[in-house]
Amino acid sequence: MSDISARLDRLPITSLHRIAVAALAFAYFFELGDLSTFAFSAPGIMKAWHIPVSAVALITSASFGGMFIGAVSGGWFADRFGRKRGFIISILIYTLFSLLNALSWNVATLAIFRFLTGVGLSGMTVIANTYVSEFFPARVRGKYMGRIVTIGLIGIPATAWVARFVVPMAPWGWRLVFVWGALGIFALTMAARMKESPRWYLRHDDPAQANAIVAELEAAAVVEYGTLPPVRPVAAEPAPAAGTLALLFEGKQIGRTIILLLVWIFQTLGFYGFVAWVPTLLVQHGFSLVQSLSYTSLIAICNPIGSLIASDLVERFERKWFITIDGILIAIFGVGYGLSFSPVFIVLFGALVVMTIQGMAVALYTYTPELYPTEVRSSGMGLTYGVGRLANVAGPFFISTIFAAAGYLSVFVYIAACWLVVALVVGLFGPTTTGKPLEVLE
Repeated sequence: MSDISARLDRLPITSLHRIAVAALAFAYFFELGDLSTFAFSAPGIMKAWHIPVSAVALITSASFGGMFIGAVSGGWFADRFGRKRGFIISILIYTLFSLLNALSWNVATLAIFRFLTGVGLSGMTVIANTYVSEFFPARVRGKYMGRIVTIGLIGIPATAWVARFVVPMAPWGWRLVFVWGALGIFALTMAARMKESPRWYLRHDDPAQANAIVAELEAAAVVEYGTLPPVRPVAAEPAPAAGTLALLFEGKQIGRTIILLLVWIFQTLGFYGFVAWVPTLLVQHGFSLVQSLSYTSLIAICNPIGSLIASDLVERFERKWFITIDGILIAIFGVGYGLSFSPVFIVLFGALVVMTIQGMAVALYTYTPELYPTEVRSSGMGLTYGVGRLANVAGPFFISTIFAAAGYLSVFVYIAACWLVVALVVGLFGPTTTGKPLEVLE
């Protein structure tokens, strides 16, 4: 019988955990910033290339097609070859193609490069979330997921303010926003020092490597904190099993997979319906390019505030109910935003939307990998997260069609409806997970 799980969960946060936090947070800073580069660059690209909103929808859709491929393939790769190795490769992919975005010369080339950037972005997110769930103690995995995302989310206002100053400076100013996104390459210096997930080694029939890493963590904890609490007796951990996508649709996993597919589809439609389109919709609604970028830059400052608040709440309250209540609040604030026409209320309701949206991100990033066994944890996260991204290939066309047919407010009613579906599905059918060992949840 292995006691790897119990030994990991009784640990305090050590210097080795903090190395992982630094690597993950730095990668998230540029990954989350890069997700927003096109949203902040789009008004400048439209002006420079004289392209319509439909072209913006095409480029945005291409990015989400890449995210689907990246999430599913990245999740499979991390289950097969390791969390650390997959994390490093995904960083290389998204930073390389982010730089190539800056060299785009027409809609087609930008769409191709955004597709390939999306492969790396989504793969990195899936693998990072899986790693946090497995490497950090059960009692604080939501807390540290929240802290990592909080640091990462500072990349959104940072990118917004970079765009605010460089996009209007010249017809080619939007290109510099993509160069900024490529700076995530420097996360590799810290990622190289991360430890592989002991749980991954154990499920790949390598208990010696798993024990060696846990022993290193324990030694660091003794040096930093003194004696460790005794290991609590645990049930035998499952024997190594073949991790195939078919396992996601067997036994109790099928119900969880259906729940998470619905959640990630409507979360993605609601999230990007707001975040990716606000700058462009404000311009189309009559505000100038500078006004649009100024309002969205102010709103973007609130992104890390939401995740920082959530990092405490997702451990204090059951995640199932946090997700349910938060989804309802996003819907209410989103409609309030759509009804606002003065700068003060646009910024106020916009801030409330992004804070609650990012609180939801922390909860779902923590909640999703908790619902799957180790051998398919990354694959399950990748499939459900990836299908959500695939659904959003059509999302931009929904937005542009709704906007053209029914106007500005109708877009925000649609976004609110998406978030209400998320709240309803998790509230009615989602299992409880907060503070429970991963092996118990399996």
